[in-house]
Amino acid sequence: MIESRHLNYFTDIVGSENIYSDKAHLIAYSYDATREHFEPDAVVFPRDEEDISKILKYCNEHKIVIVPRGAGSGFTGGALPSSGGIVLAMEKHMNKILEIDMKNMVAVVQPGVINMDLQRAVEEVGLFYPPDPASQDYSSIGGNVSENAGGMRAAKYGITKDYVMATRAVLPNGDIIKAGKRTIKDVAGYNISGILIASEGTLAVLTEITLRLIPKPKLTKTAMGVFESVHDAMNAVYKTMASGITPVAMEFLDNLTICAVERTFSKGLPVDAGALLITDVDGNLEEDLDFQLSQIEKVFKANGCYKFKIAQDKKEASDIWFARRNASPALSVYGSKKLNEDVTVPRSALPELLEKFYAIADKYDVKIPCFGHTGDGNVHTNVMVDGSDPKQVEIAYKAIEEVFQATIDLGGTLSGEHGIGLAKAPYMKMAFTPEEMALFKSIKMAFDPNNILNPFKMGLK
Repeated sequence: MIESRHLNYFTDIVGSENIYSDKAHLIAYSYDATREHFEPDAVVFPRDEEDISKILKYCNEHKIVIVPRGAGSGFTGGALPSSGGIVLAMEKHMNKILEIDMKNMVAVVQPGVINMDLQRAVEEVGLFYPPDPASQDYSSIGGNVSENAGGMRAAKYGITKDYVMATRAVLPNGDIIKAGKRTIKDVAGYNISGILIASEGTLAVLTEITLRLIPKPKLTKTAMGVFESVHDAMNAVYKTMASGITPVAMEFLDNLTICAVERTFSKGLPVDAGALLITDVDGNLEEDLDFQLSQIEKVFKANGCYKFKIAQDKKEASDIWFARRNASPALSVYGSKKLNEDVTVPRSALPELLEKFYAIADKYDVKIPCFGHTGDGNVHTNVMVDGSDPKQVEIAYKAIEEVFQATIDLGGTLSGEHGIGLAKAPYMKMAFTPEEMALFKSIKMAFDPNNILNPFKMGLK
């Protein structure tokens, strides 16, 4: 429990209307998409960078834990106040698009800006911010940077780190730094901005982010391939990407996911299919899009695709994408508890990876529906069990450990976009050597020697 004198100090900085320690606020800021709950001691809404600097300097001196928070939409507990302390919430004041620079094609934003709001704002002037996490309608740019969020367009356009040019941030001791420039090239000094990306708020508090923009493609087309087996579909993924065609998105649903969506929404999906692949292509010429789709169709059909459908208008495209966008909530038909992981492997390893996952499902007699961004090797793996049965939950965690091990054995990673947070922290030692973990801890210590900033996340102290 935090002492009242500390709360009084914070009140003097931000005003009584920007600090709360009542039960309603503590509960509201105690959880994220993991559904785990840890109540903070107080919630503070900083008005600007100077407020953040003063708060962090004071907390560092008095060893008070600070947890930065964007929209609280994370899947791994990265913004949960698991050690109590102060939640530093950005959505109330630090939520402005500061600049859209048309000449240099960059946007400067505060961390609380919602991803989709930025996309809409830049598209109004003919520019494009590609990173599109599934949470784009409500997740914040600060959170996207802190977790290095991806999305469906990553197959062609990459992920958040590919668009961060510079950051302003406050260190735990209150010092304000600027890392990076809005120049295309910058090799002066260490890449501090790169270190802050995916650091999950453990090293500094972001206050301003400069993002690279690109011209908005004029045209987009959507298509779907239906496959007899997941193995065929996974072969089609990496062979398409190696064919010289780079689709915007290459998403997949396995049979369990297809059946869950159909049971939930009755959209006329082929429930006997082994897998669906959904793809988008874009460009500025109709002929170019048609050529891309013809090449994709050729590769698909050479690898077990028995039906290939091209959307003829926006409604058909929306109907095709419906299954993918609603895959996650539909999986509740298989159980009340979902262990949702976002493992990633080299694309060529996808067929073997899925085979290993289904073998794990058979071993533990659980359902493991899979879907995800296979264009970049990112599979959302969902172990589904009855959450009210402790034995099933225990089995689910055993299955997840084997899922991670199978991924690592194939040269993959624990997370493609969700981060590590609390949920995956116990598995970090599976993925990294003791020497590598020691290096991570030394970086944390260099930034935050008193361990006040989002402590114990990512398997670090």
